[in-house]
This record gives sequence, structure tokens and C-alpha cells, in this order.
Amino acid sequence: MARIAGIDLPKNKRGVIGLTYIYGIGSSRASKILSEAGIHEDKKVTDWTDEEQNAIRNLINNNFKIEGALRSETQLNIKRLTDINSYRGIRHRNSLPVRGQRSKTNARTRKGKRKTIANKKMATK
Repeated sequence: MARIAGIDLPKNKRGVIGLTYIYGIGSSRASKILSEAGIHEDKKVTDWTDEEQNAIRNLINNNFKIEGALRSETQLNIKRLTDINSYRGIRHRNSLPVRGQRSKTNARTRKGKRKTIANKKMATK
């Protein structure tokens, strides 16, 4: 079993897919890492030798910010936006969409379950 950056990679998957289980590595970055290490993309994770695992581990540690460091940097960026009271920071604070999406009807993922307000529709006289 390959363990890179504290993550156990799935055994039976191709190398490109297995590397995407690490936070901060997507498919394009995974293929770039494997090509620099000289490993074929279709090679399964179980077929990697110890030297290949070490080469991948060294490439990732030296060139990329992943897992905990990346998560903490993202959180610090969001905290900075909220501290300076920027528009994006206020949207983060209120749990609303940050990048200009409409929020009158959609945005249920970000806003959460609907909260029904009683007697909202009043009869006008």
C-alpha cells in the first residue's frame, strides 16, 4: 500500500486516479507528477516499486503545497477577507455564495435547508 503525505492511496486504481485522493492534487497535476517521475499513468498503485514511491513522494514534498498546509492557507485567506470586511468576506461570514451567483431562488447548498417564516404573506386591505 502506498502512503503519500499521510494518505493511503487506493491499491487497485491507476496511478493518476490514486494521486487525486490527496487534497491539492487533481488529475492534471497527478499526470504531471507521474511523467516527471518517469512512471506510466496506467500503472496501478500496487505495482509501484519503493523507488517509484520515493520519487513521487519527493516530487510532491518539494514542489507542491498539499493537505494540511493547503487547507490552513485557504482558511487563512478566508479569515483575512472577513477581517478586512471585504464584500467576499461578508458573503463568507453570512454563508452566502461568494462569486456572484444568484441567491434569491437558488444557493441551497450554501444557505442550507429552507427556513419557513410563518405569516409572511399578509392580506393587504
